[in-house]
Amino acid sequence: MTSTAGELLEVLWGRASTAPASASQLRVLFVLEHNDGINLRTLTDHLASTPPSTSRLCDRLQAAGFVERVVSPANRREVRLHLSSRGRAFLVDLRARREQVLRAVLDQMPAAKRTALMEGLDAFCEAAALQMHDDAESPDSRTA
Repeated sequence: MTSTAGELLEVLWGRASTAPASASQLRVLFVLEHNDGINLRTLTDHLASTPPSTSRLCDRLQAAGFVERVVSPANRREVRLHLSSRGRAFLVDLRARREQVLRAVLDQMPAAKRTALMEGLDAFCEAAALQMHDDAESPDSRTA
């Protein structure tokens, strides 16, 4: 059931194109949205990637005007990454388009089923938030 739902969302959201950003670039934008001002190493860790790959992703996003690199005032050798206003606007627009596609599907569901889905999603979000909190508090995550 979960894989089917995930696949259906991918198909539906695929209709709300992520162009001009690739799926990998979109992941970078989402991470930066929630971790403004992180450095390249921290971003690399979030993406479970390599520094050269992450740097190339950021190069392309900076060229597109979605990401800004700023030298850290505390350490001139460190560069901080920020979403630009264009990057933020892109994410707002992408979410609006995805929501529109999803809303069209939800509008076809009976009201009782939409209510049940909402209750299930609320419980899912609570459980996911707890899991993320537990992961952040685990000893393994603090040593990484």
